[in-house]
Amino acid sequence: MSAAPIVAVRELVKTFAARGVSLRAVDGVSFDVGQGETLGLVGESGSGKSTTGRILVGLEAATSGSIKLFDQEVSPASGKAALRAVRRRLQFVFQDPQNSLNPRMRAKDAIAEPLDVAGGLSRAARHDRVCELLEMVGLPRSCGDRFPHEFSGGQRQRIGIARALALRPDFIVCDEPVSSLDVSMQAQIVNLLLDLQERLGLSYLFIAHDLAVVRSISARVAVMYAGSIVEIARKHDLYTSPRHPYTQALLAAIPRVKPNNARAAVVTGELPSQIDTVPGCTFHPRCPFAFGRCRAEKPKLREIAPSHLAACHLHEVPA
Repeated sequence: MSAAPIVAVRELVKTFAARGVSLRAVDGVSFDVGQGETLGLVGESGSGKSTTGRILVGLEAATSGSIKLFDQEVSPASGKAALRAVRRRLQFVFQDPQNSLNPRMRAKDAIAEPLDVAGGLSRAARHDRVCELLEMVGLPRSCGDRFPHEFSGGQRQRIGIARALALRPDFIVCDEPVSSLDVSMQAQIVNLLLDLQERLGLSYLFIAHDLAVVRSISARVAVMYAGSIVEIARKHDLYTSPRHPYTQALLAAIPRVKPNNARAAVVTGELPSQIDTVPGCTFHPRCPFAFGRCRAEKPKLREIAPSHLAACHLHEVPA
């Protein structure tokens, strides 16, 4: 990762309130993303991954915390003007390409929509840019006149990626971009994202629940549980030497042709309620290695090896 990250998140919190009930979806999340880097963000459904991504691009407002995008502070106190200053450099690829595209809008118009909002292009320049984007994502120029229902799921996601590239962004949040696709198409979209990253110098926050897919695209991986990051490390270190029991359980659940018989954490139960917060470590009700301190004190995310952070009392040196 570059010395100066283009995205720096510190103690990000997002709380939803309705009918007198408060739900903390994101609870003190901190991470960096460097220029040209992909940070994978993984965890079970409901862990707060998508909410985190949506906050970064302004689709949700943070309750508190510090966010710096391209050295510009865009925290809750800084207001919408700060986000507008960097808005063109941020884009979002949605999970469901079917629902993220207007069914009444032709592909060329869907791709050109960001250009139209930004303004400043002639009709000819707009047309040329759309054609360039279609070719960039592996689609023929002629398909621009077709409607979303005339494409396959993988082709629709390519259109979504082309739309995200329209304003030449530096940072893209990919929210489960391949989860609705079959395995062969997943590989094609991942390869496309890698190729675009190399050609354009893009940085990604790649959100997914499939650790096998994340491994193929990410440089570093952050593991999220119940609104908090419990482990973050370089890809090789996390996949070969996971330190948090939750990460160990996630990796053990990846299907393998030759199963690994090594001892791994066995996790049962479900994510805890984020309305009634669990005292101590949020993972302790499901952790087979939990002990007294885990039930009373929430562990802090700290470095336990070079560039390898984990929030687990098992790795803390006794005083």
